Amino acid sequence: MIYELSYWERESFLNNIDIVVVGSGLVGLCAAIRAKERFPNQRIVVLERGGMPLGASTRNAGFACFGSMTELIDDLQHTPAETVWNVVERRWKGLQQLRKITGDKAIHYFQHGGFELFTDAENTLFEDCLDHLTEFNRIAKSITGHPEVYKNANDQLPKFGFKGVRNLLINQAEGQIHTGQMMNALLRKAREIGVEILNGISIQQLEDTTHGIVLYTTAGWSIQAAQAIICANGFARQLLPQLEVWPSRNQVMITQPIPGLKVEGCFHYDRGYIYFRNIDGRILLGGARNLDFEGEQTDQFEANTTIRQALTNFLHEVICPNQNVQIDSWWTGIMGLGPIKKPIVERISPHVIAAVRLSGMGVAIGAGVGTEGADLL
Repeated sequence: MIYELSYWERESFLNNIDIVVVGSGLVGLCAAIRAKERFPNQRIVVLERGGMPLGASTRNAGFACFGSMTELIDDLQHTPAETVWNVVERRWKGLQQLRKITGDKAIHYFQHGGFELFTDAENTLFEDCLDHLTEFNRIAKSITGHPEVYKNANDQLPKFGFKGVRNLLINQAEGQIHTGQMMNALLRKAREIGVEILNGISIQQLEDTTHGIVLYTTAGWSIQAAQAIICANGFARQLLPQLEVWPSRNQVMITQPIPGLKVEGCFHYDRGYIYFRNIDGRILLGGARNLDFEGEQTDQFEANTTIRQALTNFLHEVICPNQNVQIDSWWTGIMGLGPIKKPIVERISPHVIAAVRLSGMGVAIGAGVGTEGADLL
């Protein structure tokens, strides 16, 4: 929609901005909070194109996870070990930073553990994980301080009632949060310290000039600021096409309440491509983008019927077999991925900083990425 700004809008909302943050998700709000802490007298404005944060921050599964064994073993096949474990450390520190900013109660943080499922056909993979236990626990202890992060959890398998699952591992230091309450807590914190948040403003182009940054909106007018931090993650290349980050869509469902639900914790299957958890007596289940990588490499929010059917089958056949479980609703979220699972936090031009590419671990690494971006101002 094209329209002209009134004098009041221009002077009251969009004038004399020192720092503009594009994106009001987890990264953007943490960047704005940190920037306000560093520069309390400067005007900091967060721009968000949606009525709520549009991307993944309000649409993820709420996993406070930092590295399942199968994911890390897979990463180590094509990424140097130092890089892999550096990212794990940044995820862990990011989670602690998020918890410090909001407090555990505000985000409903519970450390129920992160489990990995293995079917009969994956016994070799499970044995490979057991072979890595000692080494992984040694490194993980140096990062988290936890004496035994990864552990064989087959003794807990019977209580969950899964079908076709032969083995179970647990990451004892992982937990879960309430995604919506996390974002509410960050929004409250940002506003309390004087950060301004403007919704419904979509930026389509940036121009870095000698006097600062100019942001051109889809409504036909522009906004000027001294500096900008781009925290649009999966949508980042729309503004910064030179970045190695691309969108990736995830399909997510939640069931209706399930009487006597036995599942508690966060669960990963197939190297983390499928994930599920308990929330409010329901099962939240998502992922499976590896069934259609090409189709899910998009920033559009449509359904992928093939993946949704596969997730539905997994729900009824593996998680809740022989139960009359009804699906309540579906949604999609857009992540930001790249050739490696390493965030981009750097100055792109004299007045523009990018803090993007969370690689599907935004809850864990997001607070740290936002803070690092603000520290480059």
